[in-house]
Amino acid sequence: MMKDWKSCELPALPITEGRFVRISILQPKEDGQELFLAVAGAGNDELWRYIPFGPPSSIEELVAILEAMATSMGWQTLVIRDVHSGDMLGMASYMRIRADAGSAEVGCVIFSKALQKTAAATEALFILARHLFDDLGYRRFEWKCDNKNASSIRAALRFGFSAEGVFRQDLVIKGRNRDTAWFSMIDSEWPKIRTAFEQWLDPANFDDQGRQFTALGSIREQLS
Repeated sequence: MMKDWKSCELPALPITEGRFVRISILQPKEDGQELFLAVAGAGNDELWRYIPFGPPSSIEELVAILEAMATSMGWQTLVIRDVHSGDMLGMASYMRIRADAGSAEVGCVIFSKALQKTAAATEALFILARHLFDDLGYRRFEWKCDNKNASSIRAALRFGFSAEGVFRQDLVIKGRNRDTAWFSMIDSEWPKIRTAFEQWLDPANFDDQGRQFTALGSIREQLS
């Protein structure tokens, strides 16, 4: 029984700065040009391979997509910038927000090549999870992806999401079948996951070249 359960507030991440990134709520018209230059245009089509729409061919097309994400899709999309230079690095969205159940998904994750496989990318995901669990009291944080998207699956597991199974023939995206792999982390798991993120992001975990001493997954295992 959960007789004392109350619906959560909708995600509303304020401007948040970490060691590496600055995250703020997307403003489509204001951020569209920077975002296009970071994740669209020549050489970036692969970033959109598993996204249901795109790649956009112009700034105007991207702005229209971003506006639809906020209105008709009901997502809260966030942009990620380098905390020092202010350069645009990518975006991610809170999706499938079910505040009455305390559940939300992180999706439409489009990280520029400059952000991929960096400490900044890990910090960005940590900030999004922390807002849901610590600020808003959510019970569940979801990650879903095409089961063929091996890099997304590796990322989900590295971040501490648990695999829940595959919905076969779940969607048709860009003329292709999508079997959807589901992952989640829940509130009872969050304290250990949060501590692992904090220890991994600690400057003491990196050498003077920015290379990690201990992997995030190894830290989580040591906390078990």
